[in-house]
Amino acid sequence: MPNHQPQVMQQSRLFLLLYTLAWAGGTIAYVPLLTVLLPARIAGIAGDEAVAWLASISFVGAIAASLGNIGFGWLSDRMGSRRMVAAAGLALSSVLLIAIGRAETLPVLLIVITGWQLSLNMMLSPLAAWAGDTVPDAQKGQLGGLLSIAPAIGAAAGIVVTLPGLFAGEHRLSILVLMIAAFVLPLLVWGRPKPFPALTEAPAPNALSAERSLGPRRAVTGMWLARLLIQITEAALFSYLLLWLRSLSDAFSENAVAWVYSVVLMIGIPLAMVAGRWADKRNKPIQPLAVCAACVAVGLAVMGVAPNVTMALVGYLVFGVAGAVFLALHSAQTLRVLPQPTTRGRDLGIFNLTNTLPALIMPGLTLALVPVFGFAGLFFLLCALAAMAGTVLFALARAG
Repeated sequence: MPNHQPQVMQQSRLFLLLYTLAWAGGTIAYVPLLTVLLPARIAGIAGDEAVAWLASISFVGAIAASLGNIGFGWLSDRMGSRRMVAAAGLALSSVLLIAIGRAETLPVLLIVITGWQLSLNMMLSPLAAWAGDTVPDAQKGQLGGLLSIAPAIGAAAGIVVTLPGLFAGEHRLSILVLMIAAFVLPLLVWGRPKPFPALTEAPAPNALSAERSLGPRRAVTGMWLARLLIQITEAALFSYLLLWLRSLSDAFSENAVAWVYSVVLMIGIPLAMVAGRWADKRNKPIQPLAVCAACVAVGLAVMGVAPNVTMALVGYLVFGVAGAVFLALHSAQTLRVLPQPTTRGRDLGIFNLTNTLPALIMPGLTLALVPVFGFAGLFFLLCALAAMAGTVLFALARAG
C-alpha cells in the first residue's frame, strides 16, 4: 500500500518576504525616532531637563501604545480584515510622525506622541495577528529568524537620516515616512497568503491541538513573564543608549550611536535565522529563548563592571545581539501559545503589554537609580531580571 504522509503546511516564500519587509517598515516607524531623533531633539530643547522630559514622554507614549495595540487588535478580530485596519494605521501614523517634528513644547509633544502611538499600533497590531492567521507552526522559527531583520533595517534607517549633511533636521521625519510606506505598502497591496483554515478556525471547546499549543496555561504565563523581564532590560538601553554612551565619552555623536545600534542588530540576524531553523527542525522552540536570556544577563553584568568604553561596548554587543535574537524568536513563538484564533489580535495586544509596560517602569527606575548608583547600578538590577527570565524559560523547556 502507498505510504500517505501528511503534507506539512508551508506558507509561500513571497508572502513571508513581503511580511518581513512590512514588519521592517514598522520598526522604521519608531526605532530612529525613539532611539536617536526624539532624544536629540529633546536634549536640544530641554537641556538639563532632557532625562525628565524623555521619561514623561515615554510614560505617556507607553500608555497610548498599550491601549492602542489591544484595542485595534480587537477591532481587526471583529472586522475580519487585518489589511484594512493596518492601512488606516499607516496613513494616520505617517501624518502624525511629521507633526512630531513641528511640536516645540512638552504639552504639544505629549499630545502628538499620544496620537502617533495610537495610530502606529493601529498598523502594528493587525500586522502581528496576520502572521498568526497565515504562518503554520512548522515555520514559526523561520518567521522569527526573518523578523530579526526588521530591527536592523530600522536601525539602518536611523543611520541614513542622521548622516551629516545629507538631510536637514526638518526633513528627517518626512524621509522616514517615505521609507515606511515603501516597506509596508507592498504587503498591503500585493500580499496574498495561502489560506490555512486550521489557523483561523476556533478549536473545539475544552480542546487544544497539541500542534497548536506548547502546553497549558503555565506556558502562556511563562512566555509572557520572560518577555516582560527581557523587555525591561531592553527599554533601559532603547531610550537611554545615547545618554549612557555620552556619559562614557563625549565623542559619541547621534550617527555613531545609530551605527552601534545597527551593527549589533545586524550581527543578530544570521544567529536568529540559524536558531529559528534549529527550533523548527528539533521542535524545541523554548530552548533558544532560554539561552538568549542567559546571554542578556551576561552582557549586562559586563556592562556594569566595564572599566572603559571598549569593555562597555563588548558588554553591549553581547547584550544587544542576544536581546535581538530573543525578541525576534519570541515574537514568532508567542503565536503557538495563543489558543483562540478568533481573538488573536486582542490576545497579542495583551502580550504586547510586555513591550509597553517596561516604558512605564523604566523611567522611574532610571531616575531613582542612575543619579545615586550611576548606570552600573541600573545594569546590575537588569542583569538579575534577565537571569530570572532565563530561569523561567529553562524550566518551561524542561517541562517540554
